[in-house]
Amino acid sequence: MPAQPKQPSKSQIRPAQTFGLSPFGLQPKDLRTLRSLNTPAKIQRFLDALPYQYANTAWSPQRALRERKGHCLEGALLAAATLRIQGHPPLLMDLEAIHDDDHVIALYRERGLWGGIAKSNFAGLRFRAPIYRTLRELALSYFENYYNLRGERTLRSYSVPVNLARLDSRHWMTSEEDVWCVAELLIAARHYTLIPAKVARALPRLDRRSFEAGMHGWTSH
Repeated sequence: MPAQPKQPSKSQIRPAQTFGLSPFGLQPKDLRTLRSLNTPAKIQRFLDALPYQYANTAWSPQRALRERKGHCLEGALLAAATLRIQGHPPLLMDLEAIHDDDHVIALYRERGLWGGIAKSNFAGLRFRAPIYRTLRELALSYFENYYNLRGERTLRSYSVPVNLARLDSRHWMTSEEDVWCVAELLIAARHYTLIPAKVARALPRLDRRSFEAGMHGWTSH
């Protein structure tokens, strides 16, 4: 099990840090919206209410708020920005799959335990309460719900936490241009394998009942 990297404490993250005229450069109305989402559960409900975005984009949180939609990466960015406003570090984790899309989780920590917030049209790939001692435990909680349309379990690895504060100079929270720099940072991050290759090759496909349950909310495109 990998050692968990040391994370900055809440006292080191200032909610009112300023880039420009308003905190983090956000428009006042967007800042009010994010401040109102003052628990991880409220953030998740907000993401769930947004229509899923199928275009190949990488919108900043401010752009996603204006367009009122977003996909997996954009939802995670929006969650990370909101957590930052509430005093958490803006952390993302990449879940890497084979024969499937990767998935991105916004991380938060309460009482020393990890939780996750995510945007997905698969029912089981969204919120996780803060009950996981390690990021490996958190990543494994997504394993059974992570499958493709052939019913294959596809999750294979997870990344170290990526602190988006590293990209503040690229204005990841407010840019009008696509913030592909975030995706590049996630891809480049160190990843840890969840299961041995020999075990992965022998995995059975998902049963029909579980498949249909996880597809709740999914729409074709």
